[in-house]
Amino acid sequence: MQNLTNPFDIKPANRVNNVSEYYFSKKLREIAELNSRGLDIISLGIGGPDRPPHAETIEALCRESHRPDVHSYQPYVGIPELRRAFADWYARWYGVTLDPQKEIQPLIGSKEGILHISLAFLNAGDGVLVPNPGYPTYSSVSRLAEAEIFTYDLDENNGWQPDFEQLETLPLDRIKLMWVNYPNMPTGANASMELFAKLVDFGKRHHIIIVNDNPYSFILNQNPISILSVPGAKEICIEMNSLSKSHNMAGWRIGMLASNPQFVEWILRVKSNIDSGMFRPLQTAAIQALSCGKEWYDEVNRVYRIRRNIAERIMQVLGCSYDPSQVGLFVWGRIPDEAKDAESLADEILYNAHVFITPGFIFGSRGNRYIRISLCASEERMQEALQRIEKIKS
Repeated sequence: MQNLTNPFDIKPANRVNNVSEYYFSKKLREIAELNSRGLDIISLGIGGPDRPPHAETIEALCRESHRPDVHSYQPYVGIPELRRAFADWYARWYGVTLDPQKEIQPLIGSKEGILHISLAFLNAGDGVLVPNPGYPTYSSVSRLAEAEIFTYDLDENNGWQPDFEQLETLPLDRIKLMWVNYPNMPTGANASMELFAKLVDFGKRHHIIIVNDNPYSFILNQNPISILSVPGAKEICIEMNSLSKSHNMAGWRIGMLASNPQFVEWILRVKSNIDSGMFRPLQTAAIQALSCGKEWYDEVNRVYRIRRNIAERIMQVLGCSYDPSQVGLFVWGRIPDEAKDAESLADEILYNAHVFITPGFIFGSRGNRYIRISLCASEERMQEALQRIEKIKS
C-alpha cells in the first residue's frame, strides 16, 4: 500500500517545538490504558484534591446557577464582591492589606496566570530565573514566551532555598523575572519571612520581578505567610494564589494574583485578550469558600495528616529518606543510593505494584534522585498502595 504524504509542508511555530506534552498528560493516558486492562492503578501522582469543597460552597454554586441573570459574559476583572473577598482573605490569614479595586486580579486558575504574567513582562530573549527542581510550567511557559531560562539550584542541604551567592554570579542585567514557590512544590520546604525578605531585597537591587506561587500555604502548615507581608514587596513582587488546594476546588479553576496597580493593569491587558470573565456563580461560590473559618482548614489538615503518615511509611518501605517537617500536599523523598534513578523506581512500582508515584526528574535535574507521593487519595486507597508495595519489596 502506497504511503500518502501531506502535499502541504506545514510546520508548527518554533515555540511549539520548544515544549513537549506535559508529563502527567502522557502518563495519565498510559494509566488509563492499564486500567482498561483491569489493573486498577492507584494514583499517588497528581496533587488534585479528591474531597469536595465545603457544602455551603457547592450550595452557593447551585443556588446562583438557577438565577436567569448570571449566564452572560462577566467582567475580566471579576465581580467586586470576589475581589473584596480575596482582599479580606489576605487580611485575615496573611495580615496583608490589598486594594480590591487595583491590587487584585482573579484568574481562571493560577496555572493560567503563569502565562499571563510571562506575556506581560517578557520579551523574546529576556532572562527568567526558574528553580531546579521546580514546577515544570515555569520552564515551558518561559519557552513559549521565547525567553531565555536561567535555572537556579535548590539543594536539600540548603533547605531547598535559593543560593543567593550563586544567584549573584548570573548575568542579572539580562534577567527580568524570577519564579519562586514557597511553600515549595515539589520539595515541601516551608516559607519564612527571612527568605521572603531576602527575595524582595534581591528583586529590588537587580530590578527583577519576583513572582511567588503560593497555593500550598494552608496544607499541613501552621503558619501561612505571604511574600507581600514584607514591607515594600508590592513594588517588585507578584503573588499568585488559588482555591485549588486550600478549598478542594482544583477543577473549578479559581485563582488570583496580587501586586501593585501598575503590574496588575499590565497583566490585565494580556489576560483580557486571552480569556474571559469567570462564570458568575463560580465567583459567588468562591466568595463563600473564602469565608471558611479555621475549622475548615483544621478538618482538611486532619485528613491529610492521616494520609501523610501512610505516605511516610511508603517512603520507608522504599528505603527513601525524607524531611518530616515538609508541608503541602506531597511527601518528597530521596531514593536509596543503590536505586538506579527515580524514573526506574517509579516504573517498578507502577508495573509491579500498580501504584503510580511521581519521579522527581520531571521537576528538573536536581530531582533525579527523588520521588514524590501525593496525599490526594483516600486513606483506604493509600493503605492498599502501602500493602501492594510492601508485597513486592518483601
